Amino acid sequence: MISECIKPLLILLIFFVSPHLAKPEAPDIRNIIPDLIVPKLETGPAIAGKRIKQILPGYEDTKVYHVVYLPNDWQQGKSYPILVEYAGNKYNGSYNDISTGRPEGSNMGYGISAGQGFIWVCLPYLNSIGNDISLTWWGDRKNRTSKPTIDYCLKAIPWICKKYGGDPKQIILCGFSRGSIACNYLGLQNDQIAKLWRAFIAYSHYDGVAPWPYPGSEREAALGRLQRLGNRPQFICHEITESKLNLTATKEWIKSTLKGEHFTFAETGFRNHNDAWLLRPSATRKKMRQWLKSTIQD
Repeated sequence: MISECIKPLLILLIFFVSPHLAKPEAPDIRNIIPDLIVPKLETGPAIAGKRIKQILPGYEDTKVYHVVYLPNDWQQGKSYPILVEYAGNKYNGSYNDISTGRPEGSNMGYGISAGQGFIWVCLPYLNSIGNDISLTWWGDRKNRTSKPTIDYCLKAIPWICKKYGGDPKQIILCGFSRGSIACNYLGLQNDQIAKLWRAFIAYSHYDGVAPWPYPGSEREAALGRLQRLGNRPQFICHEITESKLNLTATKEWIKSTLKGEHFTFAETGFRNHNDAWLLRPSATRKKMRQWLKSTIQD
């Protein structure tokens, strides 16, 4: 029997210690067997089921390229929705998670579509003079301009639609980390590019939640971009993290803008800052696919 005089001490101990006990760590993606493998990168003409490194006409004398994947069920003359994807910054992170910062390092579009029914295009970020790919943010360290990147996008999307049967009314913009911020920072930066998109999928971070080392990252500027969203839907997801830059922070920011009707939120269920979670089965991937299906059918 516990002495009556000791019981109050035990209660106080539990009260003060329990909030500081380590929380169970979220699962790592590497503990889940992938059910999808991104096709290897190849060169040559784009055909069904191949992931091709491609140079846009007019950029032959530069180091700039994008990656295009035609779905397994692609047929000449038919029309397909397009998943347009932007990569994260180049980095080596926790849990052995890495990002190359290049178009070919992206996984989201393949994980979302499972290689069926969607043309998948991974676009580059360009440096300030538009002759090479920027691996961090929007351009050179001294001149972070996004204009060459936006110009490339505005040329690439119509060209791909015409060449491969992309449906210009069914273009989904998606991205991871830097690419997630890019959904609004690039995708809604001006009226011309903003009108391209049917919907958005933003994974890990969000434009306006935090200041970043480039002009226009402050909330006032981000709110101006968000006004161009209109009633179009966004699926916003984030890894499980103890960082203050989490899904809750994004929800609070969007709530403060009074724009909450067309947003769907979800945690990935994993601890990793890594878009390869979409190559594995999960409740959130299923939810995202259902959301996308209903979005393009509206």
